[in-house]
Amino acid sequence: MIALSLAEIAAAVSGELRLHGADTPETTVDGVVDTDSRNIREGGVFVAKPGEATDGHLFVGKALEQGAALALVERVVDEPITQIVVPDVVVAIGELAREVVARVRAAGRLQVVGITGSNGKTTTKNMLATILRAEGETVAPVGSFNNAVGAPLTMLRVTHDTRFLVCEFGADASGQIARLAGLVTPDVGVVLMVGMAHAGGFGGIEATVKAKSELVSAIRDGGTAVLNIDDARVASMAGIARERGLGLLWFGEGEGADVRASDLRVTASGTDAVISAGETALPLHLQVLGSHHVKNALAAATAATALGVSLDDAIARLETVELAERWRMQVMGSERVRIINDAYNASPDSMQAALRTLAQITGPDERMVAVLGAMSELGEYAVEEHSKIGLLAVRLRIPRIVVVGQDARPLYLAAVAEGSWNDEAVFFEDAEAAFAYLQGELRDGDRVLVKSSNSAGLRFLGDRLGESFS
Repeated sequence: MIALSLAEIAAAVSGELRLHGADTPETTVDGVVDTDSRNIREGGVFVAKPGEATDGHLFVGKALEQGAALALVERVVDEPITQIVVPDVVVAIGELAREVVARVRAAGRLQVVGITGSNGKTTTKNMLATILRAEGETVAPVGSFNNAVGAPLTMLRVTHDTRFLVCEFGADASGQIARLAGLVTPDVGVVLMVGMAHAGGFGGIEATVKAKSELVSAIRDGGTAVLNIDDARVASMAGIARERGLGLLWFGEGEGADVRASDLRVTASGTDAVISAGETALPLHLQVLGSHHVKNALAAATAATALGVSLDDAIARLETVELAERWRMQVMGSERVRIINDAYNASPDSMQAALRTLAQITGPDERMVAVLGAMSELGEYAVEEHSKIGLLAVRLRIPRIVVVGQDARPLYLAAVAEGSWNDEAVFFEDAEAAFAYLQGELRDGDRVLVKSSNSAGLRFLGDRLGESFS
């Protein structure tokens, strides 16, 4: 965090300053801000966030041992450290992030990009950060830090030397993106797609559209909206951009796209495409598996051009990206048995894309194996959407479908009903049972997709399989 006095921090978060020792209101703090006491370093700010499993207030002493100079708390803690007391520490770190970003922006060249969408946020964020780091200091989230805690903690990492801040905005209810994006008013807002992810929480697909459009509404005056021309729901957000007088750039495969992909070809070593913008047409070899990641690369390249990066440079830097993120189409195992661990997150759209990628990269003498778990946060749509995935897996002629967990059982039942027979589709209650089965089932030439939402825990099953067949 940039250096701020204790008084300035207290004012930013509307908190009560409780000084300790030699500290005065003018004492400055410029260390890391975090909710995990283990990450605190000398001069840091510990945020004592209450949680479902534990309470951050219990770890203020540990943070002090790590070198914390300040604790942001909801109640005074009996520890020898200066504290700022606020009603809600999550709201407070958002307000502190607002203040810090505003000060850095006013003093320098900082430009902010916001990214949202039902799928692809983290991959696009990583791709864009890779492009921008060659231009100047770039701050981007670690992993999927895109919620009410993670997004502000990312924002608080900016310094006066930071040129680009890339923010990822996730949400499972209306108003959350508006709140997060409103903290920084992005110069560029990217909307990737609108799908069924979190539809249960939003209350349906139209409510999801409205929630994602909150990013376009939050772009600062004179900024640019970067929209997916191939998604009609995203394309409808152009009306908001035009009404506000924002710049508008399109990406996709459609003819009207400002940055367009064509001639896609998926292989086991990545995806090839031709990227066009105006009269320029350039080849792209993306090492990340799956044609759906070309759309993410297009979004990143388009956002980069809005920030002044040439398309040539953007594509050259995209080609260096080897992995979207851990547990996202991560290739493991060996040539003998290749494991594709894509079990960090799952929605109907990403599940379909992953299954189609499996079919595209598996050779005629190789066997497809799909290890599938539940997709979370679908609410009343859960049975229907899992059933659709089971039908697709059979129609893609995947000869071994391994379904794990009760929440994914509708997927298994649909696969069986669609015509999977002779144990082509099998069901296991948990990952341990599935692992024991796969240990004996997998053979040379198998190409194995492990796919589920984070909550299903299959990413760890993917790791174990990768180690077993490496």
